[in-house]
Amino acid sequence: MRGRTAVWRCRAGVVVLSLAAAAAAFAQAPSAPRESPPSFSQVRSSSEARRMVDWVLRHGDHGGRPFAVVDKRLARIYVFDGQGRLTGETAALLGQTWGDHTVPGVGERAQTGSVRPDERTTPAGRFDSMPGRNLKGEAVIWVDHASAFAIHRLRPDAAQRARQIRLATASPDDNRASLGCVIVSVRFYEDIIEPTLGRSRSVVYVLPETGPLRLPLRDESAV
Repeated sequence: MRGRTAVWRCRAGVVVLSLAAAAAAFAQAPSAPRESPPSFSQVRSSSEARRMVDWVLRHGDHGGRPFAVVDKRLARIYVFDGQGRLTGETAALLGQTWGDHTVPGVGERAQTGSVRPDERTTPAGRFDSMPGRNLKGEAVIWVDHASAFAIHRLRPDAAQRARQIRLATASPDDNRASLGCVIVSVRFYEDIIEPTLGRSRSVVYVLPETGPLRLPLRDESAV
């Protein structure tokens, strides 16, 4: 099913709405000029993430396409353009359950909201991703369409405030809050994800958390 453009429901359900007062203040404030993003060497990253990016660029594994690296241990995502320049990085919400595999059939069960706690993993591996829409028409980045694994923005939800706080804390320990998808703030999705990964096919590398990084990175969901 990977590569199809048919809509599918993503495995996460999260946050988006801002407080009315904050939204009004933001609308009235003059927009500041956008600063150029720092280089990858200047941002917080792990040795595994640095090794992954170096390997991708040295071997041209991304094929000149935009790509992203998801570091589950740090709960962060790094987004790069086709030339390997960092366009942005941020904290992300990940699957509630630690693990690098995809449970067979989880994509179908996501349609009914019956994903068990032990199935809520964010799989590790190299994925050929593509932009698309879910059943509600929301724009997402399909990382693995068959298992309903995507990158998407925070959604309106009763847990909105709590999940915004999780993203804002310095510790990655409280970022395990999704059904398996990689979830970022609305602003980061619109400013970075959409213009970089949302206009063409791309590659997403999700680093393992239950074992060491071995290159070339394979799709753990197929194991």
